[in-house]
Amino acid sequence: MTSDLTRLSLAEAREGLRARKFSSVELTRAYLGAMEAARGLNAYITETPELALEQAAASDARIAAGTAGSLEGLPLAIKDLYCTKGVLTTAASHILDGFTPTYESTVTTSLWREGAVMLGKANMDEFAMGGSNENSYYGPVVNPWRRNGDTAALVPGGSSGGSAAAVAADLCVAALGTDTGGSIRQPAAFTGTVGIKPTYGRCSRFGIIAFASSLEQAGPMTKTVTDAAILLGAIAGHDPHDSTSVPVPVPDYAAALTGDLRGKKIGIPREYRVDGMSAEIEKWWQQGAEWLRAAGAEVVEVSLPHSKYALPAYYIVAPAEASSNLARYDGVRFGLRVPGKDLTEMYENTRGEGFGAEVRRRILIGTYVLSAGYYDAYYTRAQKLRRLIANDFETAFETVDAILAPTTPSAAFASGEKADPIAMYLGDVFTVTANLAGLPAMSVPAGLSAEGLPLGLQVIGKAFDEAGVLNVGYALERAAGFNAKPAAWWRA
Repeated sequence: MTSDLTRLSLAEAREGLRARKFSSVELTRAYLGAMEAARGLNAYITETPELALEQAAASDARIAAGTAGSLEGLPLAIKDLYCTKGVLTTAASHILDGFTPTYESTVTTSLWREGAVMLGKANMDEFAMGGSNENSYYGPVVNPWRRNGDTAALVPGGSSGGSAAAVAADLCVAALGTDTGGSIRQPAAFTGTVGIKPTYGRCSRFGIIAFASSLEQAGPMTKTVTDAAILLGAIAGHDPHDSTSVPVPVPDYAAALTGDLRGKKIGIPREYRVDGMSAEIEKWWQQGAEWLRAAGAEVVEVSLPHSKYALPAYYIVAPAEASSNLARYDGVRFGLRVPGKDLTEMYENTRGEGFGAEVRRRILIGTYVLSAGYYDAYYTRAQKLRRLIANDFETAFETVDAILAPTTPSAAFASGEKADPIAMYLGDVFTVTANLAGLPAMSVPAGLSAEGLPLGLQVIGKAFDEAGVLNVGYALERAAGFNAKPAAWWRA
């Protein structure tokens, strides 16, 4: 019964709770048991079983009283980038040792208001910097999937790798991630789950520990597109605490899921056929286009000519913003402090010991591109390219309703396989464009590779048209019929 409960989708679990087939306490206990059995995956940094059971009991009382919220009693994993009042929040960094926020992020506040239950804080790449979840101070997350006939540990993708692994291994009903350059979509593709990055400004960033403020967005990571629509509806909306939050209405995303694409045009960007992309990715991309045609869409080729500059532009803009945002971690006010003979040495010791290698690398890159003599040569030029990339999308969306592309150039790779940072950065080639342009984009599982690993397709939409993106994703999901699950080897 326990494993049956944890296999339910969010929509199914919600229906079961409302029909009193099981209680939130029973559902939560099932997930807590699954989490205990799967600690070898290292998907969570902090587990909160006492809080979860307390919230679940309160949810059961509200369900009995007929005052249930839209997420009442549903156990979620929260990426450890979200500030959670009274619960350790680390951003997977040594420098935030012992940091317990006295306030709650707006997005998680929305979840608790709708009755959600927190199982714990999910592991991640330190400060959301990474594409493999190997950069966490608390150790790497292990992908629940394995290659056929191979026991080598695979990465779950990053930076929201803990959230993705938790969803894929049925260690939560759904999870929150954040996406700065693909950090929701890439791990979703690597783990056979669904992940959507909303339009920049659709969800509040208040209370999310900052990496690159002009790029990152909160978003759901779920088992199905319907679940993503339900969860996004709960967290989207304007927040006066966040000056980048946009006051636009939030539609009923779940109600928009028809799968009918008649009259819609879907663009295939010719520039996304890049060197090094596997033949399998190309095959599934073509298959995805056929599925959308069968759903009634017209599929046409479009051009995004400046997308070839997206990676270098991103890896200038993002580190520059990180250099500024992470200057606040100095050992004075909160988190780790490593003493020194004077204030300067204390700063140096704290930051040197507190930040991991990838975070130090990006701070150094960002400080360099913002320095006198290099600002115009690098940062200003990258911002100009960002505008041109956004213009390309605007031009394409004059003739198409959405764009179909691969999510990643390959399936999940083995832990330690990509020691070269540049090789790791190239994994973001299909995802960073949506962040630079501020557009909604989601990854939907398409099928399995020859090695038995999930491969994802990406849908990119017009600004604030998450409903359209979700509906295209829903059509892909229905056509693909992807229901594969990783073998639960971690329970052995």
